[in-house]
Amino acid sequence: MKIYTKTGDDGSTALADGTRVSKGAARVWAYGEADELNSVLGLLRAEGLPTDTDEHLARAQMCLFTIGTCLADPGGRYPLDLDAVRPDWVESWIDAMERQLPPLRNFILPGGSRPAALAHLARATCRRVERRVAAMAADNGAAPVRAVVPFLNRLSDALFVLARFLNRLAGVEDVVWRGRN
Repeated sequence: MKIYTKTGDDGSTALADGTRVSKGAARVWAYGEADELNSVLGLLRAEGLPTDTDEHLARAQMCLFTIGTCLADPGGRYPLDLDAVRPDWVESWIDAMERQLPPLRNFILPGGSRPAALAHLARATCRRVERRVAAMAADNGAAPVRAVVPFLNRLSDALFVLARFLNRLAGVEDVVWRGRN
């Protein structure tokens, strides 16, 4: 099977149910940005992270692929496994990292160590996915799509805490926002 089909040369793409839509459709934007987040997480994982952190990110990647499948499937042929996208495990991960961090007393800027900067990039990308999915759910009223918003919200929180955690592991201070200059 060839990787190129030329069927998208007209600016359209096929959804999971075979329906052809514009590559600019809200649904395509949403699953495309979930794929982008998955790629950023893959880049972050290439940084040689602690095993438990890598395992959490691998699980997040699997969840994001599941979410992408749901977003690409308006016909419901691939029903969303709601247990797969429950945010409970993400909350436990956040709590475990926060127990090892000093309390947050300032706004911080993305940066510090390279892995932390990548975690911040992943967080910002996750927030964009969350906004796209929330907008799509509001427009389409799709219950399975709405169900992934809490997961994405919690994942972006986890990626923020992960950035702080990775800076701490690297012995690098978070970059504190100093307010107006």
